[in-house]
Amino acid sequence: MSALWNRLVRVCWRRRAALPSGDAQRWSGPPWTLTEQCKSAAAALVQPEFLRGSPHRKHPGVTTLKTIRLPDGLQRGALTAIHKSELKDLSERSRRLKNYLWSRKRAAEAPQLREKAVELEERWMAEEKQRQSGELHLLQSRVLFELRKTTYHWTPLRYDAELGVVFMAARLAGGYAAVMRALNEIKKRDPLFAPRSLLDFGSGLGTALWASHTHWGDALKEYVCVDASGAMNRLAEQLLTGGGDTDTPLVKHVYFRQFFPVSPKVQSDLVVAAFSLSELASQKEREDTVLTLWRKTNSYLVLVENGTKEGHQILMEARDVLLKVWLKMNKMLASIACQLQCKQNLYLSCPPQNADWEEERFSYLIVSREAREAPGEREGVEWGRLTAPVHRRTRHVQCQICCSSGELKQLAVTARQHGRDAYRCARSSNWGDRLPIINTEEDDAPPDQP
Repeated sequence: MSALWNRLVRVCWRRRAALPSGDAQRWSGPPWTLTEQCKSAAAALVQPEFLRGSPHRKHPGVTTLKTIRLPDGLQRGALTAIHKSELKDLSERSRRLKNYLWSRKRAAEAPQLREKAVELEERWMAEEKQRQSGELHLLQSRVLFELRKTTYHWTPLRYDAELGVVFMAARLAGGYAAVMRALNEIKKRDPLFAPRSLLDFGSGLGTALWASHTHWGDALKEYVCVDASGAMNRLAEQLLTGGGDTDTPLVKHVYFRQFFPVSPKVQSDLVVAAFSLSELASQKEREDTVLTLWRKTNSYLVLVENGTKEGHQILMEARDVLLKVWLKMNKMLASIACQLQCKQNLYLSCPPQNADWEEERFSYLIVSREAREAPGEREGVEWGRLTAPVHRRTRHVQCQICCSSGELKQLAVTARQHGRDAYRCARSSNWGDRLPIINTEEDDAPPDQP
């Protein structure tokens, strides 16, 4: 601002020096009051339609949230549960459990094991024949030993009261922040949507019901939480009391179940499965669960997993299953693509133990029963998703954008090539936000150097 002011003063003084000598002698005031001789030649800027009157830092594609704090009632309930448990080495145990859950992989499928065994057997058989060692009878045991050594041994987690507290210390804040961010995508792109019922599969500590209550409040009239662990359900019920002496829940109309509702006709406006599909043993079980969740979805289905390759692959499996269902119903493929969103995001959350913040990386998939027109898309603007951190450099912004067609673009957005509005929107966006797709002939050209 000061540089612009100084430049304006210099221009006005130069304009005064160009006046006739008589006028210069009659004028003794400061140069910035000489309005007749120093008029701005800048034309009024016309804001593009996709901004819809919003400032650039709040353009319609911004969906990421700032640092999130746990609700006060949830934080009090978590601290009360930790103090009552009196577990030793809770910090170290929660750290190990968090690392284990982050590095967890899917169980190996039988066809994959057979394919790998045949490959090893053929390769080693050719080697033994070349050496003529006569140890072909030991080949089978050697293959089995190699498979046991290199195959990931998936085991189910059985949550009891003690492990539930450890899980709460490790994953309560991160799980809540991830679901909050995924649900914020729906609230931002469909502001008229107000769910009346929620089904949370694999509810665990109830982070999905807390996040949905934060977004829609009293509009939700029923919360159904399904989790196979009775200990986790009891812990989630304790968290609902906010650590108080009474059993009065802070969120009403919450029902905990260990199985799905019996009636196949019962549907919920919002169905959430956060970090639950990765707890299922096989791909067949995951596919059946996704189909069951979809049948119970009235408006939106939200799936959230870890922001790892395994978590992303689980969501891609779920997407393929839903695409097959849609194709069987004779739906257009183009209408499917616009309703499916699956991205990785970086997120900030606040753990209950202290005031430090941590980063939560996760993947999510949102599926809608109906084709809904998002804000900003009415003007015919094609929007892409930022799938990597935005690098803000001098006079340009490095972006990685995934288009609706599935194409991945690397863009160096500059004000000169793409316009001032697009440049400022890109500079104000973060990983996970949407950004207007900018098509220019100079996209591949190197950015301007300062």
